[in-house]
Amino acid sequence: MYPHIMVPIDGTDTSLCAIAHAKAIAKAFGSTVLVLYVVDPYPFTGIGTDLAYGQAQYVAESSEQGQQALQQARAELEAEGLAVQTLSLEGSIVQNTISDVVKERGISLIIMASHGRSGLEKFLLGSTTDRVLGSVQVPVMVVRKSADEPTAPASEAAPVPMPPC
Repeated sequence: MYPHIMVPIDGTDTSLCAIAHAKAIAKAFGSTVLVLYVVDPYPFTGIGTDLAYGQAQYVAESSEQGQQALQQARAELEAEGLAVQTLSLEGSIVQNTISDVVKERGISLIIMASHGRSGLEKFLLGSTTDRVLGSVQVPVMVVRKSADEPTAPASEAAPVPMPPC
């Protein structure tokens, strides 16, 4: 049903939580998993430490963080015996980069995290997940990590227990 799953990550714990869900679904369907990291070469410079870096330094550091996140995701998926590919791309409009990869690689399911931003933070940063939902024609599974959410016991009827993320 889902032969090619894509998991876009940004290196945060929340985005890496999507890997746990991809692991369970890929095992159930015998899917290959593509883990994607998109480096935005033109970040929103009004927030955080981005102002302290020059363009080249920012892209180099972001690319290195991406490689570390991709290696972590690859190791986690390969430990389960899954077929994994990783891809790091530069793209100033992240949802367009994700959409292009979906078309080019024949992706059948996207599993991605939502950080659950709201208010001013959502207004300023937007929601990549919301924009991806509007730009692709394949199913998108949205994962949220919540420390407040209790972990439900796995149902005996469920063939694959889902992770507590």
